[in-house]
Amino acid sequence: MAAAFLASPSHAGRAGGGSSSLENGEVHRLVSHVLRSDDHRGRPFAVVDKKHALLYVFERQGRLVGATSVLLGQAVGDRAWPGVGDKPPSQLLAHERTTPAGRFDSEPGVNLQGEDVVWFDYDAALALHRVRPGTAESRRLQALATPQAVDNRQSLGCVVVPVRFYESVVRPVLGRARGVVYVLPEDGRADRLLDALTF
Repeated sequence: MAAAFLASPSHAGRAGGGSSSLENGEVHRLVSHVLRSDDHRGRPFAVVDKKHALLYVFERQGRLVGATSVLLGQAVGDRAWPGVGDKPPSQLLAHERTTPAGRFDSEPGVNLQGEDVVWFDYDAALALHRVRPGTAESRRLQALATPQAVDNRQSLGCVVVPVRFYESVVRPVLGRARGVVYVLPEDGRADRLLDALTF
């Protein structure tokens, strides 16, 4: 299946929409495999590039709807630690605050605050959601606007996006039906994830 890897201009820019095209070869490689193999089963999907702290959101046909910078788990690591979903957020240990790599079936839902989110690992309490208001909001918005991906390691493991991007891209594409979220490993190499998808 051919795909036009182009985003809407309204969703371009580091803070509000990342890159306007698939400039990252590893992400392009993964998306090509997903479309060629129909691994997404005809559903909308997203790719999280942890190395560069970017999120790409695609329609089911493979058209790139938008991309944005994101906040990721504070801890470096590609696995979800056992039992993290059963702990209150305040009790998560520093090393447990990871955004795990892998392929995840996503589903729209709500969190404990009644906010709509897109769950991608419900058992680990991990979701794709908007920046929430609060004491950390200003710091998080500043991190989303900087070019250094290391500044974006600020969440407990969830993938956090700007409010405008969530409401204009994530909600209409992934927030209305089941989808798939692909999270590249810390080193950004697509081959490690592709190896897992071939079995």
